[in-house]
Amino acid sequence: MTELASLARLDGMAQAELCARGEVSAAELFDACLARIDALNPLLRPVVTVARERPRPVGSGPFSGVPFLVKDSTPWPGLRWSMGSRLFAANVTQQQTPYGRRLEESGLVCVGKSAMSEFGLLASTETLLEGVTHNPWDLACSATGSSGGSAVAVAAGLVPLAHANDGGGSLRIPASACGLFGFKPSRGRTVPASFASSDFGDMTSDHCISRSVRDSALFLSLTEDRSSDAPVGFVRDPIARKLRIAAWTRTAMGEEPEPKVRRAYDEAVALLTELGHGVEPISPPLFDGPELGDAFFLVSGAAVADVIERIDQARDEPVQQDELEPFTWALVETFLARGPDALPRARAAFARAVRAYGEATRGYDVVLTPTIATEPWRIGHLSPIFGREELLRRTGRTLGYTPIQNIAGCPGMSVPLHFPEDGQPIGTHFAAAPGADALLLGLAYQLEQARPWKDRWAPYSIPVLF
Repeated sequence: MTELASLARLDGMAQAELCARGEVSAAELFDACLARIDALNPLLRPVVTVARERPRPVGSGPFSGVPFLVKDSTPWPGLRWSMGSRLFAANVTQQQTPYGRRLEESGLVCVGKSAMSEFGLLASTETLLEGVTHNPWDLACSATGSSGGSAVAVAAGLVPLAHANDGGGSLRIPASACGLFGFKPSRGRTVPASFASSDFGDMTSDHCISRSVRDSALFLSLTEDRSSDAPVGFVRDPIARKLRIAAWTRTAMGEEPEPKVRRAYDEAVALLTELGHGVEPISPPLFDGPELGDAFFLVSGAAVADVIERIDQARDEPVQQDELEPFTWALVETFLARGPDALPRARAAFARAVRAYGEATRGYDVVLTPTIATEPWRIGHLSPIFGREELLRRTGRTLGYTPIQNIAGCPGMSVPLHFPEDGQPIGTHFAAAPGADALLLGLAYQLEQARPWKDRWAPYSIPVLF
């Protein structure tokens, strides 16, 4: 095994431990990471900006010396911040967020920015600015999104973990498609990762995509808002009690998942039962799926409309048609056409959905569903050049489980429990009540022990190819 591959097989905590013992230096970890990026980024394209200059000596935090990527949704000093959009293709910022400062203090070393869909609006990482990010399990398939670059970089062994965020499944869905652990914290759990505020931003949680549960748990402990009433801290152990788990498979649009996804779900039910948990099939929450989907994209359109208005005010000419993707423009135009009551109506739809979700899941510790209803789609299936209605229809078919946790502020996670011999990984989704992040992480540790996944590597990854 080459040195390139041996380091790639280690999670973040293991790399930090090597560095702390003096067996490898932070500079060597940095250089090895750049070599891995140079080897596979031309093929997979998960990294859109590479920070090639060795950073200043890192701090003494628990991730000291460990290389990672920042999703291009978030500023990082000295690096381009495009948000996947031609509108910001030349934008370089010196800003650092409170979230970013926590990551610097932890000792993590930023080696670049990861690819995303434009403004995180679509669940496929293929933009008119950056091109296509390929899934390392099947190059013809999407990495999904919007945090597709982060997921691919971890799945391919370029970095042990990568920052990501999740406004409707944008972290959990790529984790599922790439065979990784993807955890979305509760609303307000972490310190702020952006400077702007919007309804869409309020639904978005920042965290990471990782190969191990412990990396994710440590990452959360380092970024959480310590002024909260019940901080999580570093969750280290599997859960010790039996859980009451509500389970369903029907999507918000009233459809059942594909057979392979159903098989993965059934295997998860069997595993949970074997571990002693009580899994109870229940009827899904009774909310209007099409209404909820429309409200979700109205809120998204409002956020982009605000960006356009601020750009128009700051420069001599308005934002041009070719600076945004067709789907993005369509969301903005739809929002503006709905008039001044568009956002109040969307918020009312969210409130109804949250009530229905709470009523359906009351009395249960955890909710179990698939992460996505289909296998990862082919590249082009969610291309931003398609019309709004067609993309909303395609999105509604596949992403019928994850947005409600963002709307309700719940923690959620996709766990890589299913690796079929004839296809791609299929994640299983778990959620809990707002604030119950520690409970989910404890369950994740237990599942990781029961069905280890750390040595499951994609065909186009450093450990397999080198």
